[in-house]
Amino acid sequence: MAPFGFGPPTFPQARRVKGRYAVGGHGYLELGSPLHVVIQAWARILSTTPIIDWGGVALHVEGVNIVDPPAFTDGTALLRTVTPVVMKGSGRGPDGIRTTRQAFLLPWEPEFAGYFAQSLQRKAETIGVDPDITLEQITWAGAKRSFDTGKGKKVGAQVEVRLRGAPETLSALWSWGLGQATSAGFGWVSA
Repeated sequence: MAPFGFGPPTFPQARRVKGRYAVGGHGYLELGSPLHVVIQAWARILSTTPIIDWGGVALHVEGVNIVDPPAFTDGTALLRTVTPVVMKGSGRGPDGIRTTRQAFLLPWEPEFAGYFAQSLQRKAETIGVDPDITLEQITWAGAKRSFDTGKGKKVGAQVEVRLRGAPETLSALWSWGLGQATSAGFGWVSA
């Protein structure tokens, strides 16, 4: 597991174009990690980098801001993603026989909650924070989305979830993202 994630470049004033991400004008790019050393390195590099080539779009770097995660002092968090959460399941049919290795789950499918909770626990264990995290509720799910990543299609949906756990763990998940493939931009949590 790569302990970082990112959201798509966002241009609030750009004119919307159906079927494509709109670009133009001032915008922002969010990068995150639960590891401060990663954030410090990115900040140092990006503050001296005038242009980032993002898939053929030139992003002019005008400033770098480090944002601390919320404290989540009460041990609960309501997190909503701006990109689809990718989650793989068992790939087994009702008869228990595996039918596919590319068993992408959507938030409304029976296996999703269990695999999602397990993914959150593995992320916490990876960076050494308390893995006792509970998915209390999926409060919202967006439409099914599929993206061709060059290594095949990834399928997912945006979600909003209520989690309970140690404040440090919740802050780490907010900084990293939810689900699998966060290092590819999936499951980014909105600030």
